[in-house]
Amino acid sequence: MRDAYHEELDSIGDGLVDMARLVGSAIGRATTAILDADLKLAESVIAADEKVDDLQRDLEGRAIALLARQQPVATDLRIVVTSLRMSADLERSGDLAQHVAKLARLRFPNSAVPHDLHATILEMGQLAQRLMAKAAEVIITKDVDLALQLEQDDDAMDLLHRTLFQHLMDDRWKHGIETAVDVTLLGRYYERFADHAVSVAKRVVYLVTGEHADEISPQGDVEGA
Repeated sequence: MRDAYHEELDSIGDGLVDMARLVGSAIGRATTAILDADLKLAESVIAADEKVDDLQRDLEGRAIALLARQQPVATDLRIVVTSLRMSADLERSGDLAQHVAKLARLRFPNSAVPHDLHATILEMGQLAQRLMAKAAEVIITKDVDLALQLEQDDDAMDLLHRTLFQHLMDDRWKHGIETAVDVTLLGRYYERFADHAVSVAKRVVYLVTGEHADEISPQGDVEGA
């Protein structure tokens, strides 16, 4: 019975990794869709989010069943509860990738991103995908040091986000209000996606150590990101 119980715990972890990989792929494909005005690719990202939702519902159901049947304590309880929270982060990440794809669909056959901002949006998309790939690795390895690195890596996304706003506030902006709104939304989607990847990593730190990531940060920084 206990072997089956721990196999179920492991399967919940595997489900989280599957979700992280799916949403990481989704944000990469959504970025391509919005930069290339690729309607077919955008539609595929939008449709694929249902699989992420299904995984989240399945994982949540199994976690709640474990709580009811096994009444786990101590570390096992922390695993189940933290897994539920991570699945919510990952589901929201999938929604954000879908939002990018929906914006690509909305503006088709045009690109929602002015050519002079393509490089910045591409970099944001690639960084978002790398952050989520690292979050998946953290879930697998339970590597606390790697998890703590994600918050530092997220600083690069914050810098890119500020760069977008500098373009928007520049007197030389010539792309109109609608495009300014699109770019503002995109910046927020990528910034929040990165935040969710960091949140997943922080939850792994708590799962492993029982302490919050900010409390054991090598820099001793207790302020939230």
